[in-house]
Amino acid sequence: METEHRDFFPCDNSYARLPQRFYAKLPPVRVAAPRLVRLNEDLARQLGLDPAALSTNDGVAALSGNCVPQRCEPLAMAYAGHQFGMFVPQLGDGRAILLGEVIDRDGVRRDIQLKGSGRTPFSRGGDGRAALGPVLREYIVSEAMAALGVPTTRSLAAVTTGETVARVRPLPGAVLTRVASSHVRVGTFQFFAARGDVEATRCLADYVIARHYPEAAGAENPYLALLGLVCGRQAELIAKWMLIGLIHGVMNTDNVSIAGETIDYGPCAFMDAYHPETVFSSIDHGGRYAYGNQPRVAQWNLARLAEALLPLIAEDKATAIESAKEALTIFAPRFDAAYVDGIRRKLGLLRPEPEDISLANDLLKRMAANGADFTLTFRGLCETASGVSAHETARLQFADPSVFDEWAARWRERLAREATEPAERRAVMRSANPAFIPRNHLVEEAIDAAQDKGNFAPFETLLTVLAKPYEDFPEFARYAAAPRPDQVVHQTFCGT
Repeated sequence: METEHRDFFPCDNSYARLPQRFYAKLPPVRVAAPRLVRLNEDLARQLGLDPAALSTNDGVAALSGNCVPQRCEPLAMAYAGHQFGMFVPQLGDGRAILLGEVIDRDGVRRDIQLKGSGRTPFSRGGDGRAALGPVLREYIVSEAMAALGVPTTRSLAAVTTGETVARVRPLPGAVLTRVASSHVRVGTFQFFAARGDVEATRCLADYVIARHYPEAAGAENPYLALLGLVCGRQAELIAKWMLIGLIHGVMNTDNVSIAGETIDYGPCAFMDAYHPETVFSSIDHGGRYAYGNQPRVAQWNLARLAEALLPLIAEDKATAIESAKEALTIFAPRFDAAYVDGIRRKLGLLRPEPEDISLANDLLKRMAANGADFTLTFRGLCETASGVSAHETARLQFADPSVFDEWAARWRERLAREATEPAERRAVMRSANPAFIPRNHLVEEAIDAAQDKGNFAPFETLLTVLAKPYEDFPEFARYAAAPRPDQVVHQTFCGT
């Protein structure tokens, strides 16, 4: 029976008012038996939506794609992208439908998108569906990122479809309702630039400026200003990734949000033992997107955006290139400033000194050589106000604790030069060093329970813990612990 097309999402789809070559208009593909797994009620309220209405059968029909609510204008967006350095001129939303946009309680325009909503003209032979595991992974990690204070897309709902999808083995299908400030990507600009469609590139740039970077509109060269602003926002985002040990896994240009949010949680993972060469993604064979490479890759991706914008920056190509190169130089100092400020906070260094980054880098080198857990080491440093014995948690992360002791002696000397109250330092450090991250073995545990046994309790518990990552919950101590050797996850998968 067709469900009532109620006004669940008071949408105003500004993207649908762009030229038709920007997208393909089509509805989601219906599913057999949708069932609500989880609704993010707090996010729903922030978006001005009614959680009770979304939890009804009609609401679940809207969240699964079985009905298109009033005022929505569903479409699949066109984009291109460099994937592992190789340019693909047409990608696009192959399994996602943008329903529309809502204005949240802060007056911010937010996209509402369904992932796993069926084939589109951009599916390239795929089935357009999503398995339950990747949907739960994105829900867990994106909401954890939001709680950690990192700009990110959000998860509004997860719905099972009552159907199976064929992957390595048959798996239960699901649909994720994703919320984003925008789904425009670097690859969206590349799509039109590769076709020599300067008019569309200009139209897209004007749209992005109006929606995300209005301060660029009044600049002498708005498109050059746009490039600089995107570079600055990306620099600060990548610094936040590095400070919490996130490895995105697929930093392709089609996965770089123009709005500066973390987007597309495929084989993403958080480090356990620190090492800059850590890679989890099963498809990243050469380590292109390893943890330590992320700032460099981000700069490379932004250079691809600069190339797409060249015809808008100046009529003379040589002039445009020189101007774009200058704009790209914004990234490194902005990244360095954000990272250094963050690492100082993690170490409790509240009165900056020139050698602070050297002290931090020395700790990281010692951690890498000793297999020290990234999160536990830094969280263990937070109790500096309690005396030397309180350093034991961090110290025990090192295969050779004396290596930590040597570093800690210099660190304590550095701390002693500050007239900072211990309670203040401790509070700052605890707000910069989470106790809880979505550790890979816990994410896999939650996925396996849901996928293989229909048990969503581990998923719910994990979300509860990750919602307050900077607090201590003794009853959830195992969620803060490093994995045992038999629990270590060595590879993560896109799940597409």
